[in-house]
Amino acid sequence: MDDLKGRQELYNGFGETMVRGIEYALTLAIFAGLGYLLDRVAGTVPLFTIVSFLLGALGIGVRAYYAYEAKMQSIDAASPWATKTRGPDAG
Repeated sequence: MDDLKGRQELYNGFGETMVRGIEYALTLAIFAGLGYLLDRVAGTVPLFTIVSFLLGALGIGVRAYYAYEAKMQSIDAASPWATKTRGPDAG
């Protein structure tokens, strides 16, 4: 039974990684595309494309960092070495 659970976790990890990669690529493409459209309207072709791409990349990086931190905290809290907080009357 543990082997089945391990394979399921492995396959879920592959799926999550694929979804994250597509999400990152599409997000950057959308930001760059919107920047390019804004550039075409304003007549400053590389400026808004580059700026919006960099803002999209920064946003993805910040989101990935905080998602990773939250995931690691939840895993750490469930681990045997996690420090348990005691109530006020627990001596």
